[in-house]
Amino acid sequence: MWALKRLNLEWVEAANLRLTQLNEMEEFYFHAYESAVVYKERIKFIHDKKILKREFKLGDLVLLFNSRLKLFPGKLKSKWSGPFKVVNVSLFGAMELESEDGIRTFKLNGQRVKHYLGTDGEKHLVEQLALKDGPCPINE
Repeated sequence: MWALKRLNLEWVEAANLRLTQLNEMEEFYFHAYESAVVYKERIKFIHDKKILKREFKLGDLVLLFNSRLKLFPGKLKSKWSGPFKVVNVSLFGAMELESEDGIRTFKLNGQRVKHYLGTDGEKHLVEQLALKDGPCPINE
């Protein structure tokens, strides 16, 4: 009879010990989940801070990203083509662009374009000089 009471006591202690272990484990999981949430929020804030808000207006000149060059990479090929003129901008980022000659227009996602920082389409005439066929006179 004495052994039965002692066995029951040990069972109660074992059950209490197991419950406290389960509670500690739940607490550990809860703290791990909270720290993961805080980490994700912090990383998202840092990422969002680095994103530049690009706003395009009618008449802006933009360059278009050519995603097909990823398949056939060329060392000196530019992945940007253009400049194109912005004809229409929708609220959700879709844009309508006009080609350089003004004949063709097409719609695309606004994430594929960036501002063109070059000249406003002015072509500069470069003077060409012909070199003489003889030796150059050297000033002595």
